[in-house]
Amino acid sequence: MNVLKQLRLSAACLLIFLTAGGVGSCYRNVPPPREVKQRNFTDDLGKTISLPENVDSVVSLAPNLTEIIFAVGAGDKLVGVTTFCNYPTEAKNIRKVSDTQKPNIESIVAIKPQIVFVSTASQLEAFTKTLAEQKIAVFVTNPNSLDDIYRSIEQIGNILGKKDKAETLVQNLKKRAAEARGPIVYGSLPKVFVQIDKDSLYTIGRESYITDIIARAGGVSATADLATAYPKISRETALAMNPDVIVISESDNNREPNEAFRNSPAVKNGRVFKINADLLSRPGPRVVDALEKIAEQLRSER
Repeated sequence: MNVLKQLRLSAACLLIFLTAGGVGSCYRNVPPPREVKQRNFTDDLGKTISLPENVDSVVSLAPNLTEIIFAVGAGDKLVGVTTFCNYPTEAKNIRKVSDTQKPNIESIVAIKPQIVFVSTASQLEAFTKTLAEQKIAVFVTNPNSLDDIYRSIEQIGNILGKKDKAETLVQNLKKRAAEARGPIVYGSLPKVFVQIDKDSLYTIGRESYITDIIARAGGVSATADLATAYPKISRETALAMNPDVIVISESDNNREPNEAFRNSPAVKNGRVFKINADLLSRPGPRVVDALEKIAEQLRSER
């Protein structure tokens, strides 16, 4: 009988505990799920993207962006690059998801990066919607000047948690760029033609960051008045330009000046020089190397 009373007493105590919120208290002790902190960034198209505070999975769809990512110390975050991403050497060992012009969307989605970096200098953003549906952010860069390149470096560094290193890198690049230019001789700035392709006579226009580099190096671009970034000009137009200096962006099909420049001061005076196309055509840290080489030649010209 005493045992029965004890059981009834225990049941009553349990009922009181439950009624008083004992179970609720247990539930309240379970911590709520942690909220992932987000940060917002605006790309060169004016589009705002939201990213977690720690980004550790990245795809680069342009060689210059791959170079920037490595330069700010975030190369270990890269999970996909293009077949043209050959610098630094470590980039060659990263999975290839694009040939720059045609990204393999299926491959990108399969590796689930948090962000894809794109350069409008070589790509369209038609695939952006597909990636957005997979909750993969797309950040677009489109630098038209050296200052724009500096800003891209700092933005990418900030996104990837390397803000301090990116800022230090930019400070060093600015210092080198400022020191590259020789004494200014007013009224005698050499007129420079930049040849991107010999046969088709592709060159640079007002919207190209290379036009800015020529000016900072101490020259004036012969094609600075052309509206587009990389226009194709006629032989007749080239003849009329009569440049003092020709800079050849050296590649397999671009090693000598076009015949249109045969009687130009540049050719007659031996003021034709080559720069590795990777240095000049990739808007990243190494464009300052190109600026220094051009400035050295222009100092000699003056």
